[in-house]
Amino acid sequence: MSALSSIRLGSYALGLALLAACTTAPSAPAPAPAPAQVDAAAAPVGKARGYLQAHELPDSLLLSPPPPAPGSAAAALDEAVAAQALALRGSARFEQARVDAELRFPVGAEQFSCALGVTVDAGHTPTLYRLLERSRIDASAATKDAKNRYQRPRPFMANGQPTCTPADEEALRNSGSYPSGHTAIGWAWGLILAEIDPEHADALVERGRNYGHSRLVCNVHWYSDVQQGQFMGAAAVARLHGNPEFMADLAKARIELAYARTLGLAPPRDCEAEAKVLATGLSEAR
Repeated sequence: MSALSSIRLGSYALGLALLAACTTAPSAPAPAPAPAQVDAAAAPVGKARGYLQAHELPDSLLLSPPPPAPGSAAAALDEAVAAQALALRGSARFEQARVDAELRFPVGAEQFSCALGVTVDAGHTPTLYRLLERSRIDASAATKDAKNRYQRPRPFMANGQPTCTPADEEALRNSGSYPSGHTAIGWAWGLILAEIDPEHADALVERGRNYGHSRLVCNVHWYSDVQQGQFMGAAAVARLHGNPEFMADLAKARIELAYARTLGLAPPRDCEAEAKVLATGLSEAR
């Protein structure tokens, strides 16, 4: 492994350490509430907002070194992973990348439903739905300053090959590739959901990883974009643990999820098929 690759893997580990330092061990699960205790009025109304104020967000310019320089070992790794990803074009994994690209709610709320084993919607799990929507905004915002500063061209702009979301390409051309906002969101969700549901923590964190890998398969991000997106996602979650609103929703979401399981609210997806598709990995990206 090259020195630059080791540095980037070290950055990833530091992100996890940052999260661990700011997270307390979860309390014992609370008993599932009766149906009347599930607060349907808590469902999102109007435009969602993040939990964090602008000055509370992690500083992506401070935390993100410049993207790999042309000719560097890290840039060579980016190119190698991109070549692997292009080979998946037209496959079931490419289609999954298209599905994963959708972050607008209510569809976005279901992206981790198979790993959870429960559907997530505003009617049955309003607090969890709100928590995912608001943390999505915070994780995305945690990448914006670095994106705007570096304005890194995306892979499809370099290789001339299509993406999994052609309708988005015009907007993506004007949005910096580094760090990956989708990856930051997916990684943040994986960490948050693993804390809410320790029984499925490994599956949820793995879903966070392959959610970021979908951006590689979609031909819209480089590997180093995804790595730094994971780092910024972890940094955002660490900041969220100092927010009282987030912590209150986190505790309530645990109770809500336990009750949802008693209702047998299965995900609205073919989870067996999704698991098989997501097992199609990118060897250089693991």
